[in-house]
Amino acid sequence: MGLTFEDKELQSLLSQFTLTQRQKVPPRSKKKKIIVIAGPTAVGKTQISLVIAKAIGGEIISADSMQVYRGMDIGTAKVSLAEREHVQHHLIDSRDLDESFNVVEYYQEACQAVSEILDKGAVPIIVGGTGFYIHAIIYGPPSGPPSDPFLRKTLETEMEEKGSKAMYDKLKDLDPDYAYSITQNDRHKIIRGLEIISITQQKVSALPPASTPNTEFYDFRCWFLYMPKEVLYPRIEMRCDKMIADGFVEEVKKLEQQGLSENPTASQAIGYRQCLDYLHSPKTQEDWDDFIESFKQASRRYAKRQFTWFRKEPLFRWLNLDKMPVETAAEMIIQDYEHSF
Repeated sequence: MGLTFEDKELQSLLSQFTLTQRQKVPPRSKKKKIIVIAGPTAVGKTQISLVIAKAIGGEIISADSMQVYRGMDIGTAKVSLAEREHVQHHLIDSRDLDESFNVVEYYQEACQAVSEILDKGAVPIIVGGTGFYIHAIIYGPPSGPPSDPFLRKTLETEMEEKGSKAMYDKLKDLDPDYAYSITQNDRHKIIRGLEIISITQQKVSALPPASTPNTEFYDFRCWFLYMPKEVLYPRIEMRCDKMIADGFVEEVKKLEQQGLSENPTASQAIGYRQCLDYLHSPKTQEDWDDFIESFKQASRRYAKRQFTWFRKEPLFRWLNLDKMPVETAAEMIIQDYEHSF
C-alpha cells in the first residue's frame, strides 16, 4: 500500500505550504505529469477534482466504467452539465446502451484524451473509482482478447452462484501459474482469467506481456481519497437515499425501455441491477424495502472492494478526508503537482 498521510505527518506536510510556494517551479523531469484521483464511492472525488481543475487549468478524464453510458446519470453520480461547462470532461456520455465498452477501449480513448489535453497546455486529471481502468491507464492494457459480454455475464452469474473460492479453484486447475499470481478474493481477475482461457484456449500465463507501461512516459501523481468506514458508510447510504429522491427509479424505467437489460455490463451496475429486480417484482412494500437495503448493501460492498484494490497500488498516497476540509486536500494535491520533480 502507498503512503498514508495521518496526524503528525499530515500536520508536518501542511505546515510546509506557504503562499510563496505557489510560484511555479520549472520541472526537472521530461515526463509530463498527470494527476490521478481515486477513492471509494461517495467520498467526494468529484468535488475535489473540480476544485483542482479550476485552480490549475485541468481537464478531467473519467475513470468510471458506467459513466460512459448516456442516460446513466443519477445512479452513477455523474457530474452535472453545468459543471461540465466550466471544466471539460472526457469519457462521459460516449456510448449508447446498445454499445459495448471494455478496459482496452478505455485505455485507448483515455490515452488519446491525455495527449489532447497536454497538447493544449492543460493538465490531465484522471478521476474515478474503477480500479481496473485506472491500473490500465498507468501500466498499460491487459493482454488477451477483448471481453465477450455474454461470456462475461455467464461467468459473473456462475461467480454469484458458486462464490469466488470455487471459481478460483477452477482457474487454478486450468492455469495454476496465473492463479498463484492473484488471490481467491480477486473476483474480477478470476473472471477475466477464465474468460481469456475460454476465448483463446490458452493459459493466461502463456500470453505475451502487456504493452509498455505508461509510467515510462508520464509522471502519475496518484492519490486515494478515503474516510474511515464508520464515516463513509453512512455517507454512502445517504447518497443512495438522495439518488432515489432525485428520480433514480424513473431513470432506470426509462433506461430499461432503451435496452438497459440487454446490456450485460450496464445492467449489472450497482443500483441499476437492484432497481431492475424491484421493477420486475410485484412491487410490494417488502419488495421496496428489499430494494433499498440491497442497493445500500451493494454500494457498501463496492466501497470495501475499492479499498482492497487500491491497497495493492504502490503509486497511490492516501488522504483521509475526515481529517481535513476539501480545500486543504485540493491544495495538497496542487502543491504536489506544482513542486514535484
